[in-house]
Amino acid sequence: MAERSVLVTGGTGGLGGAVTTAFLAAGWRVVVPSRGDRPAAAGGPVRVTADLTDPAGAAHAVEVAAADPAAPLRAVVNLVGGYASGGLVHETPIEEFDRLLAVNLRPTYLVTRAALPRLMAAGGGSVVCVSARAALTPFAGAAGYVTAKAAVLAFANAVAVEYRSAGVRCNTVLPSVIDTPANRAAQPAADHGRWVPPAEIASVVRFLASDDSAPTSGAAVPVYGRA
Repeated sequence: MAERSVLVTGGTGGLGGAVTTAFLAAGWRVVVPSRGDRPAAAGGPVRVTADLTDPAGAAHAVEVAAADPAAPLRAVVNLVGGYASGGLVHETPIEEFDRLLAVNLRPTYLVTRAALPRLMAAGGGSVVCVSARAALTPFAGAAGYVTAKAAVLAFANAVAVEYRSAGVRCNTVLPSVIDTPANRAAQPAADHGRWVPPAEIASVVRFLASDDSAPTSGAAVPVYGRA
């Protein structure tokens, strides 16, 4: 029987599948929200239908994740996000800029906000967020994405400061290009061997969620591979 639970948002994506597998292998009870119904497999994660851009949906996902008293919620992994490139800042519609902020920052904020009281009630825990190398080293043509990922990093640092005394840690991983089927399809001519495999990032995420990283909070961890 699992002794602790983790809520993994974006757990159905390319990175999310690897993160979910890593936690299951380590004996965690894993809860994965999604917008649509997905069948639950034996030995797999607990599935919950929830819109994480909606406060009620985020609260519902956290409620399910914290529902097992034998396996209290001890970690939240915020993987939901999205990428889009386009023109320069003066060529980017405000609607696109707002959309990237909403898809990358809003679910992270709402889920973390809903989970913090549960983590404190369980005696502490860990929040892991996903930013991007672009938050530290921007590139042209993606101002909305760069700004949104920088905002995720800033938010995670704020959580780390505010909840340190309550025993809740918050750290961020910063990938470069993740070696997923979707990214390969989008960049078929790239040197995929330089990209970082999802399983390697998943190991870092699991470490940051575990007691093995107990002294660490407010860290921005590069997971660049060779990219």
